[in-house]
Amino acid sequence: MRALVYTANQEITYREEPEPVPNSGEVVVRVEAVGICGSDMHAYVGHDPRRVPPLILGHEAAGTVVGGSAAGRRAVLNPLITCGRCNECLGGRSNLCAERDLIGMYRPGAFAELISIPETNLIEIPEGMDFAHAALTEPAATALHAVSLAAQIAHRPLAELTALVFGAGSVGLFAALALQHEGVERVALAETNALRRETANDAKVGRVFDPVLEAPGESAFDVIVDAVGGKATRAAAMTSVRPGGVIMHIGLMDNDGGFDARRMTLQEITFIGTYTYTPVDLRAAVDNLYRGALGDLSWLEQRPMEDGPRAFDDLLHGRSAAPKIVLRP
Repeated sequence: MRALVYTANQEITYREEPEPVPNSGEVVVRVEAVGICGSDMHAYVGHDPRRVPPLILGHEAAGTVVGGSAAGRRAVLNPLITCGRCNECLGGRSNLCAERDLIGMYRPGAFAELISIPETNLIEIPEGMDFAHAALTEPAATALHAVSLAAQIAHRPLAELTALVFGAGSVGLFAALALQHEGVERVALAETNALRRETANDAKVGRVFDPVLEAPGESAFDVIVDAVGGKATRAAAMTSVRPGGVIMHIGLMDNDGGFDARRMTLQEITFIGTYTYTPVDLRAAVDNLYRGALGDLSWLEQRPMEDGPRAFDDLLHGRSAAPKIVLRP
């Protein structure tokens, strides 16, 4: 089969790879669409020691099962492979499983024509749903999970609050769209890339601005979603959140400070690290995407898998206006 293989820092090679051999309980899926995630980009530039080349990256995928009793089943892949036995798994928080694995990290990912995955990791998609839209399930579920957690801890219903999102990649854009869907009328979206700001404006997600040129404002927002996760965005979030507010930290750009523990303590600010999603979040994301609850998704860019190396390079150098590039084998 043909696959995109991370072979060295800033090097992705489109080449022949052995077809996957499924283990017990696994199925082989023909990948129909797969998105490039920010974590794939971290690996590409050598910032993720967990992803060691040569490796097939990719975990935001949808496809069709080939062979076996499930042949023909159309599904999104839940890329988190968990034990299913620990307290976290049994308690509905499988994303916190200590034994979790992820396709495209320690095992081959979905930038390939075929992938093997446990059958229990298939999330069915409606008949007729565009596979490219289905491939957005993973980032959409990440955003929905964060917004859901924010709703649980916020002092008032989200619809009564103001919100700020840092980052207009797919997770940040989906977070803004999800907040709007929850009734938040005053949403601001901070993005440094001019091309992505244009895309976010077209998506009508509220006030879109460049945080380098315009400060968000001190103590201006009840809920902040940091989909970047860098020192600068953490510091800005700490400044911009209101007393008693909530900061949802999704991004993993770096781990180099930006906290103000004194302000968090004196003003009862809640800081929540939010990691991925549960299977229920994935199901909810599929439903929301299919029903159009998160917009028309016209900002999605599709390219053939063989154009993968150029797509990675375009993302690295900020040449793409799309919050998400989806590759089609």
